Amino acid sequence: MARVLFINAGSEGHINPTIGVVQELISRGEEVVYFSIEAFRERIEETGATVRTFDDHKFIKAFISGGRDYLLERINGLLLTADVVIPSVLEQIEGEHFDYIIHDSMFGCGRIIAQILQLPAISSCSTFAQTRGSFDNMLEPFFRQVPTEIVKPINDKFQSLTVMIKEKYDVEIDSPYEVFCNPAPLTIVYTTREFQPYEEAFDQSYKFVGPSISSRLTQANFDLTAIQGKSPIYISLGTVLNQAIDFYKLCIEAFGNTDHTIVMSIGDKTRISDLGDIPKNFIVKNYVPQTDVLHYTNLFITHGGMNSTHEGLFYGVPLIVIPQSADQPIIAAQVSNIGAGITLQMQNLTANQLREAAEHVLSLSSFKQAVAGISESFRKSGGYHQAVDEIFEFKSQFHI
Repeated sequence: MARVLFINAGSEGHINPTIGVVQELISRGEEVVYFSIEAFRERIEETGATVRTFDDHKFIKAFISGGRDYLLERINGLLLTADVVIPSVLEQIEGEHFDYIIHDSMFGCGRIIAQILQLPAISSCSTFAQTRGSFDNMLEPFFRQVPTEIVKPINDKFQSLTVMIKEKYDVEIDSPYEVFCNPAPLTIVYTTREFQPYEEAFDQSYKFVGPSISSRLTQANFDLTAIQGKSPIYISLGTVLNQAIDFYKLCIEAFGNTDHTIVMSIGDKTRISDLGDIPKNFIVKNYVPQTDVLHYTNLFITHGGMNSTHEGLFYGVPLIVIPQSADQPIIAAQVSNIGAGITLQMQNLTANQLREAAEHVLSLSSFKQAVAGISESFRKSGGYHQAVDEIFEFKSQFHI
């Protein structure tokens, strides 16, 4: 049995893929200490892991203080979280022994903590993986196109923060890539090579294990018999950026009183009563058991978060992706590229356009065929079982 230090910043998209991994590690005899934020304590404790937390309010405040307009500002924000996270983690594990560390690929302090503790490190990548080259290509326009008077203070801040990390923690940071992507000797990527853009660029230190989809508690307030045999359209903008009452009203306009059964999950930032009269063919909830609903779904209208996209494709459901932020436009483009769905833009979207797009996807068998192919690749990939196989192979290489 080995002791594992697992560190993750805390958002649904980054936590959910790790739940099955942690359960599987524990079932194979590992002891897991998992650092995250208080909001995820119960979910992580259900795996059998020991949960410890850092102050998420201080973390978010530090991260946002770096700036939000440019990628390098966000990287500076990740470095600014170091003084919130690192002292807290080190204090809480003082005197304890760990055999290896697993850190989220986009948690800026993960690689730093691994180096401070001198532990063999595994990166947990819940988005598309990035090489140093692809990341540099993404960052390059900032230095080439943005005015110098904007670039210089942001870059100077990055340089001063890396000096601070070196002075405080004796860890060298050679590039923004190291902060944003947290490279490690092993990177577990929760998708398949078939879905990963430019998959040929990744060597064997990247293990594409497919979606890590584990069972979740079914919510008692949703009656699945209401949708059985009805092949519903399922609409959800995820759990983070779902404050979109105008969009939900647009969906009601587009599909109200049609022959389609509609399941719409609106999150906790919108009250159902604010939507006005709900058509009889709509089932509207603040939350639904997504994977259970997807079993019966004919079409998934989604924001294109990696978790939701994976789950829809895993269960063989074509997608209409309406990206909101972050990596969602890239994910939407990849869904379109493989023919598994189409992309729409929220701005200026009309009810007619949404309804016509849905009819288009539902009427063409090519979308269903493309989804079937990617679904098969997902199901063959092994998911969290394969992830833990790779982790144990990594352990043997490091004689853990």
